[in-house]
Amino acid sequence: MIRNSNGRQERAYLMSLDHEDQGLAAIEEQMLELSELARTAGVVVVGTDTQRRHKPDPALFIGKGKVEALHALKHEADYDLLVVNEELSPRQQRNLERTLEVKVIDRTELILDIFAQRARTKEGRLQVEAAQLHHLLPRLVGGRDLSGLGAGVGTRGPGEQKLESDRRRIRHRIRELEKDIKEIRKQRALRREGRRRIAFPVVAIVGYTNSGKSTLLHALTQAQVQIEDALFVTLDPTTRLVRLPNRREVLFTDTVGFIQKLPTDLVAAFRATLEEVQEADLLLHVLDATRYNGRDQMEAVHETLQDLGALEKPKLLALNKVDQLRPAAVETLLGEDWSPYRAVVPISALRKTGLQALGSAIAQTLPGEMVRIEVLLPYTENARQAEFHAHGNVEAVDYRADGVAMRGALPRRLLAKFDRFRISEANGTG
Repeated sequence: MIRNSNGRQERAYLMSLDHEDQGLAAIEEQMLELSELARTAGVVVVGTDTQRRHKPDPALFIGKGKVEALHALKHEADYDLLVVNEELSPRQQRNLERTLEVKVIDRTELILDIFAQRARTKEGRLQVEAAQLHHLLPRLVGGRDLSGLGAGVGTRGPGEQKLESDRRRIRHRIRELEKDIKEIRKQRALRREGRRRIAFPVVAIVGYTNSGKSTLLHALTQAQVQIEDALFVTLDPTTRLVRLPNRREVLFTDTVGFIQKLPTDLVAAFRATLEEVQEADLLLHVLDATRYNGRDQMEAVHETLQDLGALEKPKLLALNKVDQLRPAAVETLLGEDWSPYRAVVPISALRKTGLQALGSAIAQTLPGEMVRIEVLLPYTENARQAEFHAHGNVEAVDYRADGVAMRGALPRRLLAKFDRFRISEANGTG
């Protein structure tokens, strides 16, 4: 939780700049999201404002007149924090703080603070710290802005020495963190290699933050996954085994929620976690169907997938929270163009509706690994019979004098166990 020097919960005024003619509705959605981010960080939001400008002011980001108005409003609104819905340059941030005499943070710093609060594992904490230090380094200044003065008279002395010492410590810490994160990437790669050896397909659940990804994983597996109506609840990936309606077993991996303007430092720091997306066989995109700006949220997810080189992977779309919509609205959504998704399935992860249809769509979309086979299993091979029933699609069973004849389809990874009992094999997938 962000607190001021007196220990009081900080009171924030939120500021946005419309310099791209995004339209009133889009700006309102962005400000609602910024308010939600601020509250998630533990801040009290006391007001919001938006200014339209052709382009950001290079010194103050917003116009000088708007800064004067914010300064005059400071005591009336009793705010001690200004949150700007864009990434500020170090210069803009310093100038705003000096002029307004309050702390100023940008959207990136706010998201980083939330990540720092919510990281639970060692891996998550390392990744957040690395992102925070990368963001802090260019903003580290002494009593004056040395970067604009260069070397020479007036720039040397104890202040500069302290500043350079701080920078060296931060750079050293970043190198240590990157080394540790690199080791984590190796460990995660080994775990993925282990999963590949047992040949379970991997479905990565992706989507905008708070779209219902963790709720869906919980509904599919009954796993004790943390579920909360807040942003960025899941930072550390959770992987669970799920049996689809065709009895095929699949690994589902929950991932960190994406968001518009996701900080570049965060994408870089969480690359070890997001590699789960890169290695997946199928992406299951969970979209909150109740959101007015659902298409914008989808585009934000696509942009991050593009950065990860995973946008071209096979994708399914789960339209979540349809229990909150009228049937006619759901029909309208299903009638829209959702390319390049292979299938679109309306679900309610909370109510556990539509999950059977979703499982069937996943089974049909995953690369074919079920091989048709017919075997004759001796009565002594009870374990093989049970395995065929548990993991395969059984089409026919015939109890003969010399054993049990079974026809159906098995995962390719299990074929070697049944080779010596094989009667015949038909090409194709189940």
